[in-house]
Amino acid sequence: MEWLTQYLPGFMLFFCRITSFFVVVPVFSAKNVPQSFKIGLSFFITLMAFPLFGMSSPISFDSLYLLSVFREILVGLLLGFVAYLFFTIVQVAGALIDMQMGFGLANVIDPMTGAQSPILGNLKYVLAMLLFLSFNGHHLLLKAIMESYEWIPLSNELFAKMYSGQIAEFLVKTFSSVFTLSFQMAAPLIVAFFLTDVGLGFLARVAPQFNIFVVGMPLKILVGFMLLILLFPGYEFVYKDMFTAMLDAMQKFIGLFQT
Repeated sequence: MEWLTQYLPGFMLFFCRITSFFVVVPVFSAKNVPQSFKIGLSFFITLMAFPLFGMSSPISFDSLYLLSVFREILVGLLLGFVAYLFFTIVQVAGALIDMQMGFGLANVIDPMTGAQSPILGNLKYVLAMLLFLSFNGHHLLLKAIMESYEWIPLSNELFAKMYSGQIAEFLVKTFSSVFTLSFQMAAPLIVAFFLTDVGLGFLARVAPQFNIFVVGMPLKILVGFMLLILLFPGYEFVYKDMFTAMLDAMQKFIGLFQT
C-alpha cells in the first residue's frame, strides 16, 4: 500500500499525458480505432515509460495535483496537435485543387475524422496515412511521446510558456508553415488550371459559338486527372519531406521547454 500511494499519482500523470496524446495524434486518433484500444495502448505505454522516467521523482497527492493533471493533459494535446497539423496539409491542398477542378461541391465524409473532406484531399490523406505506416512513422510517434518525459518532465513550465506567449507564437508559426506547404503541394495544378482558364478565355474571344461553361468543366477535370497521374510518383518524396517537417516541429515544441 505504501508503494501504491508513493507511485500511483505519478503513474496517473503519465497516463493523462499519453492518453491525451493519442486523442489527437494522427493514425491513433482515427474514429475507426476503438476507444478501448486507445485506452489499453495508453496504459501499456505508460507501463513502459513510467519505470524509465517516473520512478526517480515520486509525486504526492496535494492541493496542486489537479493543476498537474490539467497541465499534463495540455502537454499531450499540444504535442499530438502539432503532429496532426501536418496531416492537414494534404487535405488543405486537396481542397484548393478541388475548388479549381470543379469538385468543391462534392465533399465526402472522411471516416478517419468524421468530418466532410474534399475528394482529392481525402484521397491524398489516405495515401499519406499508408505511406506514414509503411515508413514506420507510428513507431516514431510512440518514441516521441515516451521520450518527451526526458525533456518535458512532470514539473514542467507549460503555464509559464503559455503566459509568455511562446506556445502561441510557436503554434502560429507552425500553422503558417503548414499552409505554405499546402499551397506548394497544390501549386502545380493551380497553375495548370489558371493556364487552362486563360486558354478558354482566348477561345471564347476567338470562337464565341463555343459554350465555354459546357466545354470548360470536363476539360479542367481531364487536365487535373492527367496531371495527378504524372505527379503521383513524386508524392512519395513530398510526403517524406512533410513527415520530416512534422517530426522537426515536434522536436521544436519539446525544445521550448529547454530554454
